Amino acid sequence: MTPDRPPPRPPNLNAITYFEAVARRSRVNLAASELSVSPSAVSQQIKALEEQMGVLLFRRVKRRLILTEQGERLYESATEALGLLRNAQTRVSQKREHRSLRIRVAASFGVRWLGPLVTDFIAENPGIDLHVDATSELTDFEKENVDLEIRYGMRTPIGLHAKALVVERVLPLCTPKFAAAARESGVQTVLERTRLIHTVKAAISWSEWMTENEFENVDTSHGLKFDRSSMSLQAACDGAGVVLETATLALNELRSGALVPLAPELGSLTFPTYWLTCPPRHLNRRVVIVFGAWIDKKANAHELEKSRLLESLGAGATKAHSH
Repeated sequence: MTPDRPPPRPPNLNAITYFEAVARRSRVNLAASELSVSPSAVSQQIKALEEQMGVLLFRRVKRRLILTEQGERLYESATEALGLLRNAQTRVSQKREHRSLRIRVAASFGVRWLGPLVTDFIAENPGIDLHVDATSELTDFEKENVDLEIRYGMRTPIGLHAKALVVERVLPLCTPKFAAAARESGVQTVLERTRLIHTVKAAISWSEWMTENEFENVDTSHGLKFDRSSMSLQAACDGAGVVLETATLALNELRSGALVPLAPELGSLTFPTYWLTCPPRHLNRRVVIVFGAWIDKKANAHELEKSRLLESLGAGATKAHSH
């Protein structure tokens, strides 16, 4: 029996790359310029490759390097192999650069606050594919593919990292016509005679607001009831009554003057209400860090604008909600 021959030593990938460039360009100096190396480095790699393979790969004809028959065979295989590697590198790089970020957010907050800002985020972070799921359903991070949640409520969720984004300011809002009536006949009279608009999932109810502000003999059990703040605010804009809502969600209406505080002298009830939440382990993800810093900056700008606007409307006073 003849002993098994050892397998041939694999070719040097760097040498193959240099060889493919020379074969394509037909000149060492042109290949060297393309590869950003010296001509001598290219020549050394070609010589080493020929020695390793035991064949002549080029012959010189009038200052040009022409492939030999063996060189032609190697060039065809090298071109195909390097093409596959380059395509794979492109696919991997694109997958790495385009990261996905999935966020779950309370519906009204998503539509009225986050939605208008999304174009700013993607303009600043074109490599992140953003998926926003606007729903009132809370996230089970152990079972669902969600990176971050913007959760509504007064209490931080147990076991999750939570950062307060918004210090909410709740106050009765109405059309200027209702506000003028309150100035003439008093807030108590208007509240007794006017239909109250309820957002049923709001953190503060009309009855709680009445207690906090010491209003009595106002029936809060009747009126219009909606499960979305957007619908409540629209009803108030249409003159259907007085709505108890947050300045955050009503910011556009306050800016335009479509809604104004019913009783600016009473100010607003305050409490932290929108929380950026996620499991602590998610804080190590780059997309989470980037979005967290971005939304924190936007939230700070929003809080400043909201405070200045309410002050300009005479409703700058605040009172912490005693929940």
